[in-house]
Amino acid sequence: QVQLVESGGGLVQAGGSLRLSCAASGRTFSSYAMGWFRQAPGKEREFVAAVSWGDGTTYYADSVKGRFTISRDNAKNTVPLQMNSLKPEDTAVYYCAQATWRRSSSDYEDRSAYNSWGQGTQVTVSS
Repeated sequence: QVQLVESGGGLVQAGGSLRLSCAASGRTFSSYAMGWFRQAPGKEREFVAAVSWGDGTTYYADSVKGRFTISRDNAKNTVPLQMNSLKPEDTAVYYCAQATWRRSSSDYEDRSAYNSWGQGTQVTVSS
């Protein structure tokens, strides 16, 4: 099983940028899709972005499309999430997750399509 550790969170003003990183250990990292989710206080955990195994196809929630960019570096076992033009509503704990699927899935936004999770990193965007 893969172990996931997020980093890069912090406090930023609206309009600013942050780059999160997910470091993975374990032999299965490069064999599955990877995703980022977030959870704001009092709300359910929601999908942010995902990147597939193989050709690196990316998927985004409508709320972050055009502002966030997910990628993966299989040589370094990392999954960065570049976040630009941040808004106060982006404030949440951000979680990295390994998917149960590889190339594509109609359930890429569903938490049940991911089976390994990191501990999360806090992102706070001030207005």
